[in-house]
Amino acid sequence: MARLDWRDTMAALVAERTISSDDPALDHGNRTAVEGLADRLEHAGFSCDIQPLANRSDKVNLLAQIGPAESAAEAGLVFAGHVDTVPFDAEGWASDPFELVERDERLYGLGSTDMKGFLAIAAGVAAEYADQRLDAPLSLLVSADEECGMDGARALLEAGAAPGRYCVIGEPTSLVPIRRHKGILMETIETVGASGHSSNPALGANAIEAMHRAIAAIRTFRDELATRQTASGFPVPHATLNLGTIRGGDAANRIPAHCRLDIDTRFLPGDSIEALRDELRQRVRHALADSDCDVRFSALFAGTPAFETAAESPIVTACEQLTGQPAAAVDFGTEGAFYNALGMDSIILGPGDIADAHQPNEYLALERIAPMQTILRGLVERFCRPG
Repeated sequence: MARLDWRDTMAALVAERTISSDDPALDHGNRTAVEGLADRLEHAGFSCDIQPLANRSDKVNLLAQIGPAESAAEAGLVFAGHVDTVPFDAEGWASDPFELVERDERLYGLGSTDMKGFLAIAAGVAAEYADQRLDAPLSLLVSADEECGMDGARALLEAGAAPGRYCVIGEPTSLVPIRRHKGILMETIETVGASGHSSNPALGANAIEAMHRAIAAIRTFRDELATRQTASGFPVPHATLNLGTIRGGDAANRIPAHCRLDIDTRFLPGDSIEALRDELRQRVRHALADSDCDVRFSALFAGTPAFETAAESPIVTACEQLTGQPAAAVDFGTEGAFYNALGMDSIILGPGDIADAHQPNEYLALERIAPMQTILRGLVERFCRPG
């Protein structure tokens, strides 16, 4: 039986700086980490395909596979995740974020729970089957840039070839299967006026005043969204809209010519990014129809669709049986909608806790390792070795 040490693999992944950020000074690729993982998987018997993103050769997707690839469309199982992390606050860490450190029955390190730990565990479990006969393919899928635009998942969807019929995305869910989550829309609204001396309002066009009117329209939209549709099972059972950042003006004695607002909307399955964006923009334009300022809109990123896999899907019912937990819903986003669109019924299920993600001293509890391994082995037996 082929072996791949999950803990050694996790330590190697944590040691790699794989930060994704909109700030070029902080942003790093994931190629070195992925190539190191691919080497381990190839040594264990996997066939590996590294696929660079079109615009960033240092950011890559990885597909590692064993078993009969020709049956991927009808059967097969995929363990999916990402190795990129968010930036970190060094002063908040009690140990080196890039060193896997065990203390208090926990494994500390940047990305340990979100989600290098899951990938290492999944790689170790998958390698156990590398020299066994499989009736359907077993794959490990690693995507690029999940934390900053999900460009890797978008590239996989554009390529259009699903590596399997069922997919487990190991985001931190505390071993609870998740079959639904909200979508994400982030938008920038800019009001543009004309500067002038503050002593005479007629000398300019106040962009902050215009933004005040825009915000009133946005808040009304937010309140209507909260009552328009509700869905049981979500921690927050309706859509939300957050006014996240605002910047405008440069001096108290100058009429501000520019103001910018960034907002974040989390919406339920059934709503679409395009429809919500169009309605938002129409409402703001209407509020500023007689304003002396112009308004401009831009998407902060393309957005993440809401995710829902049918309750009766075999991957959902299998994970419910193996975990002893009913499938639930969460408010945070994942790559699930992209993988469902690719033709894979997907479930979100991982050993980490979302409360520990994106925080100093991120950790994965050791007590979660064995249950995760048992679940993954159970899924392999059901979907790749049904005979």
